[in-house]
Amino acid sequence: MTTTVLVLVESVNEYLPILENSGLRLILAPTPAMRAEAIATRGTEITAVLTRGPLGFEAHEMDALPDLKIICVIGAGYERVDLPAAEARGIVVTNGAGVNAPTVADHAMSLLLSIVRDIPQGDASVRRSEWRKLTRPSFEGKRLGILGLGAVGMAIARRAAGFDMLVNYHSRTPRTDVDYTYCATPLELASASDFLIVATPGGAATQHLIDRTALDALGSDGFIVNIARASVIDTEALIQALQQQRIAGAALDVFDDEPQVPDALKSLNNVILSPHVAGLSPEASRGTVQLVADNLLAFFAGKPVLTPVHS
Repeated sequence: MTTTVLVLVESVNEYLPILENSGLRLILAPTPAMRAEAIATRGTEITAVLTRGPLGFEAHEMDALPDLKIICVIGAGYERVDLPAAEARGIVVTNGAGVNAPTVADHAMSLLLSIVRDIPQGDASVRRSEWRKLTRPSFEGKRLGILGLGAVGMAIARRAAGFDMLVNYHSRTPRTDVDYTYCATPLELASASDFLIVATPGGAATQHLIDRTALDALGSDGFIVNIARASVIDTEALIQALQQQRIAGAALDVFDDEPQVPDALKSLNNVILSPHVAGLSPEASRGTVQLVADNLLAFFAGKPVLTPVHS
């Protein structure tokens, strides 16, 4: 039986031949209209879905696919996939945890360097022939807080070592395999940080872990970077903290209603914005699609999948 995969993602098209060369048939539906049409007109053919966290896959869509067996999510996050509905149907869900961690960590550090050293403003001043010499903080000896010490958080921590930074972290439980300092709450972590990087999954469990109180604890000299999910930070509280200079700056790769970005953020010069590209690189995209292929081939061969997720 041919495995037919409904492909909802748009960022890895160059590497989809990996799936086709594995004998998988693809239905490309990267827009909401194409997605709805494919489900309505070809639902009986579809046995697998390829999506990503923000795109998700909902219960009513699963109900329209009688032969759906597996949902593969690109990247670590799967916050908009209805896991209880999938489990009720016996549909397996996998993710791409860890594959793009080096790329995400590179982007996180790039954003941190850019906002702390204010590279965009320096570049703009040179282009305007102003030649403003900005005095900005250095990194050596600074306290880096990492919210979420999974694969991405660990990759960030390793990179921070190259800058002689002190690493603190918060996660659901302390890790016994690291020497970094554990903080019991996000608030405690913010208080112990000069720079704070958000690297935890999205979803209800992490909604607004960084709120006004945590931002105030980070302080007027503190910087925050988010390469995880926008929902982890209270966006309105962040905007107010930036406008009132209660924190020094922010760099964001994720937003609540992508691709829409609040005008208030766009108007601020103490913010750097990037279009949710932290996980994108040729290496990461190739590895991510290969993992999808490996999971699908294993599943349809009756073997355990490599990266299952559960509610």
